[in-house]
Amino acid sequence: MTVQKFITYNSLDINGNVLNDEYKLELNVLENSGNYLIHKDILRHQNSQRQGTLSTKTRSEVRGGGRKPWQQKGTGRARAGSSRSPLWKGGGVIFGPKPKKIILKLNKKERKLALQTLLYNKRNNISIIENLETNVELPKTKTFYNLCKNCGISLDQKVLVITSKKTASLKLATRNIKNVELIAASNLNTFSLLKAKQVLITPLAVNDIKEIYCG
Repeated sequence: MTVQKFITYNSLDINGNVLNDEYKLELNVLENSGNYLIHKDILRHQNSQRQGTLSTKTRSEVRGGGRKPWQQKGTGRARAGSSRSPLWKGGGVIFGPKPKKIILKLNKKERKLALQTLLYNKRNNISIIENLETNVELPKTKTFYNLCKNCGISLDQKVLVITSKKTASLKLATRNIKNVELIAASNLNTFSLLKAKQVLITPLAVNDIKEIYCG
């Protein structure tokens, strides 16, 4: 059963001061099967990252082995028809891996519900930072580090920064911090959201999330 939930946040400035602006998220949450959908979407995401290019050769693909090693009878040895048998050194591989593509289908509505359910589950770990894209003008790690310190964000845990658009200065300011992942709202996925212990969202990204995933 789908239940509508409303979450309201007050935004913070780069100094950690609470502003009067309020942002509301209207989320459709599955009460009973929400966690199952999240799990299914994680599997879909992980399978899509697999290259599937691992390959081995069967006995028919290994070079050589056309001549019968010895005659069928009279030698006292076991009969052999090819030196490329899987039982021989240098032979083929039995049931070895072959290139394949694993696709786990998930409907668009299911993906949206999974993401909205996870956003609701992470509601206590979400902070909205005002004008994050424009305030980080200098591409310096120290700039973003001070911003997190002022807003009470611990960089000892996984931090997900969701922006409307990745700016060059923000990418350079966050790339040297191992626990920080920067992502655009249009590319938001359950895998990145699930890993994060703390989530930073900009007001523009909130609007994008409403439009893309909550519409």
